Amino acid sequence: MDNNLNKGAIGKLFRYAKENRKDSTEEEELLWRFLRNRRLKGFKFRRQHPLKNFIVDFYCHEAKLAVEVDGGYHLENEQGDYDRGRAYGLKELEVRVIRFSNQEVNDSIDSVLKGIEKHLI
Repeated sequence: MDNNLNKGAIGKLFRYAKENRKDSTEEEELLWRFLRNRRLKGFKFRRQHPLKNFIVDFYCHEAKLAVEVDGGYHLENEQGDYDRGRAYGLKELEVRVIRFSNQEVNDSIDSVLKGIEKHLI
């Protein structure tokens, strides 16, 4: 297993990640309650985790899995293009990315958790 948890991320990303953790959305907070402290199948997740040039909402190093929680602005064309490019960049780091909308997290957290479980090794 690759022991480089951050894939070469630079210092400023760590500061941004810390700020993001302080300003989490309600949906990120809700999902975090189920992922923290190895609550999901014993896998460790990190919140607002830097990976090379990116910060992902949640990251499980054991499974090389990034989980993103998207607000409505992710439906806009420009943001969608950015998200696809970002997913490609993470794929090059051998990190799989799965996405859930804020609405999915709010309305069906059990389905979201089952969706995440499918991607855990």
